[in-house]
Amino acid sequence: MRQGKQGEILLVSSGDLRLSANQNCWAAQVEMERKLTLAIEQFGWKVKRAHSYNSTKKHGFIDSQRMGMDIFRNIDPNQPLIVAESVWQYSHHVLAGLTTHRGPILTVANWSGQWPGLVGMLNLNGCLTKAAIPYSTLWSEDFTDDFFTEGLQEWLSTGKISYDQSHVKGFALSKIPAGDDKIGRTFARNLKARKVIMGVFDEGCMGMYNAIIPDELLHKTGFFKERLSQSALYAAMLQVTDAEAEAVLDWLLQKGMTFNWGTEEETQLTKRQTLEQCKMYIAAVRIADDFSCDTIGIQYQQGLKDLTVASDLVEGLLNNEDRPPVFSVDGKELYPKRALPHFNEVDECAGLDALITYNLWKELGMTGENTLHDIRWGEYYKNDDVNGFVWLFLISGAAPPAHFIDGYAGASSDRQPAMYFRLGGGSLKGVSKPGFIVWSRVYIMDNELHCDLGVGEVVALPEEETKRRWSGTTPEWPIMHAILKGISRDQLMARHKANHIQVVYTNYEAGAHEACRIKAAAMDELGLKVHFCGDVNLKKINTI
Repeated sequence: MRQGKQGEILLVSSGDLRLSANQNCWAAQVEMERKLTLAIEQFGWKVKRAHSYNSTKKHGFIDSQRMGMDIFRNIDPNQPLIVAESVWQYSHHVLAGLTTHRGPILTVANWSGQWPGLVGMLNLNGCLTKAAIPYSTLWSEDFTDDFFTEGLQEWLSTGKISYDQSHVKGFALSKIPAGDDKIGRTFARNLKARKVIMGVFDEGCMGMYNAIIPDELLHKTGFFKERLSQSALYAAMLQVTDAEAEAVLDWLLQKGMTFNWGTEEETQLTKRQTLEQCKMYIAAVRIADDFSCDTIGIQYQQGLKDLTVASDLVEGLLNNEDRPPVFSVDGKELYPKRALPHFNEVDECAGLDALITYNLWKELGMTGENTLHDIRWGEYYKNDDVNGFVWLFLISGAAPPAHFIDGYAGASSDRQPAMYFRLGGGSLKGVSKPGFIVWSRVYIMDNELHCDLGVGEVVALPEEETKRRWSGTTPEWPIMHAILKGISRDQLMARHKANHIQVVYTNYEAGAHEACRIKAAAMDELGLKVHFCGDVNLKKINTI
């Protein structure tokens, strides 16, 4: 390994921008760094933290872009460097410094549902990939397992780590049935000829550089951005009447949705907060119509978090075909009987994927409601019905009720955690129903758009196991228990270039494979470099 100071590794930890989040997560970060340091020291290396604990802020995270830049000015650019994460982090806090670092870089996360270092690290990895910064990556529950220690030893010896990527097969090297190829390509040509408007309510949520598609790459796919301001969204909310908001809420209550209201604004969901979210829902649809948007993304963080309630209930409703009707000020119903695909956290890679998937699935005769989730955590599970590694996919609320067991009747809204959502607002929460899915992720590498996709199965776990997993993560958020076919835990983690994964249901298993092939052909026709991941049946032709 190329080194600066002999035998010493520098360690940095990127954190949140929000003080409350950094303070709440600091103890977990300290424990993670302790275990990581012990693991490194057993190979004869020393670990030096490149920035200290701040006694005023009561945490030791890098919590701003400027702070990150200043810290990296005092780092030997040739020295081995570890970015250690046991929390959600803002990648731009360290990205600037990493762009000029020449020594080996290793990103490391704890394997935990409670402390989302995995989510933070995957986002950083996607950012590093887009920025063409070489890095290696590792994860571990306790930093003593063979996978971690062998990978660490390889990095300490060579400055890089090799990974098993045998589950990946390039679309260009694959031969799918001619009929599937034609369907996908015809769909893509028609979409590209019509062109698509992507409404973006402020870019760059939470430093997610990897979630911004440069215009010159996006335009090649037929997508064009309508850049919108969240201040305009808030202004439009103020024009929505109380009666209009009440009508949306009444519709949801009649569908059987549960709102877990209390009276304490600072810690509980209140009816007032929900009605404010109903106004945001109406305002978002009206603005989308004003600009003829085909899909929209609301940032919320950081733009709206200090001004109004969370956007997550809104996002889940937008992603559902069966949703409260919205009318223009002159009485015309907007986007009737269809979803208005929403990309959570203005993740434009997810937005591109979401609209393509929604429209393609409708053309294939299926319901195309889809969502992104965070890859939050996972664990092997076995009972009489399930035997495999079950991922826990979780998102702050953008999942559509169509994905849930019992739909709206199985959905509830809980107050978003005060640590992240000071002004409250509710989620759209439920347990995803059993069934077969196509999963995917669009990302940027080598200044080109790529798409990984594969087939999975959502499984039903016993109620007590679901509760255990929920309580160990974020119980206010919608959950999906997923098995990804033909992909191990470590294969997915090493390959995936984002904290987000896109999921959509199909009618049955064979249909998932066929739809996956057709979608791959459509993405290829739009100019993306497509990769099948895991067990995808490339030959057998079935009717969806």
